[in-house]
Amino acid sequence: MKPLDFEKPIVEIEEQINALEKEASDNPEIQEALKKLKERAEELKVRVYSNLTRWQMVQIARHPDRPHAVSYIHNVFEDFVEIHGDRSFRDDPSIITGFAYLDDIKVAVIAEEKGQDTKDKIYRNFGMPHPEGYRKARRLMELADRFNIPIVSLVDTPGAYPGIGAEERGQSQAIAENIRTMLKIKAPFVSVIIGEGGSGGALAIAVADRVLAMEYSIYSVISPEGCASILWKDAKKANEAAEALKITAKDLKEFGIVDDVIPEPLGGAHRDPIKAMENFKEYVLKHLKEIMRLRPDERLKKRREKYTSIGAFYEKEG
Repeated sequence: MKPLDFEKPIVEIEEQINALEKEASDNPEIQEALKKLKERAEELKVRVYSNLTRWQMVQIARHPDRPHAVSYIHNVFEDFVEIHGDRSFRDDPSIITGFAYLDDIKVAVIAEEKGQDTKDKIYRNFGMPHPEGYRKARRLMELADRFNIPIVSLVDTPGAYPGIGAEERGQSQAIAENIRTMLKIKAPFVSVIIGEGGSGGALAIAVADRVLAMEYSIYSVISPEGCASILWKDAKKANEAAEALKITAKDLKEFGIVDDVIPEPLGGAHRDPIKAMENFKEYVLKHLKEIMRLRPDERLKKRREKYTSIGAFYEKEG
């Protein structure tokens, strides 16, 4: 896969390292050169990834090699059984729902999936759900709540699908009903932004007791390109918009919108997917077990307070 622009120097050194390692030579000079290259590669990675702009983090969040929802479902959860359809119109492949086990805890899983290759991306509608996808998610939420089964949602979408058909079938209503449902059900609920969390399309499955974000994920009311198009009539100013929006996991943690940031391998989850998913599992289990200790009414009260307090501010007198 083509590296991002700021990753090219790192990839070039890694290719040199791979070439030398293939020679498998006992030559001391080659071994010394290999050692120096590896040291340079590590220093370069630390320097590059420690000084990323917000726009560069957006690019990592969208990286095609980044683990998708199906990767987490297959590698983190066990005995996953998928549930299809909204019992009204059709099954929406951009949202995957079902029941599984996270270690020994039975959970309901709701996940937005962008698709892996071209054919799959088209099938998944590039991760942009239709209203029937959100209704399918709401169906699972209500079923999980009925049996007090914890819910884990994985958010990765550029936004809800804005097509005419979706609007005719009640896109905004479906999102609003999901938000109302999440502020009513008492089942423990953890949501994780694993890549891109775009606007109401993300919020429709993310009004949870705890919202976690992978280190290089983003979460915003609008994409940087969309914001730049509105403010400056120029989508090419997306990098400026990203800085103004403050959409990174670190920013959102400081604002209190995200409760915890899940660390990723240096450079992002696409550089070491297995490690990223191990961290995901560790943090989700930690937060899930914490909120499962609360009484259902207490849990719901705290969830409502969390969202009604977002955006509150105080002004000093005088």
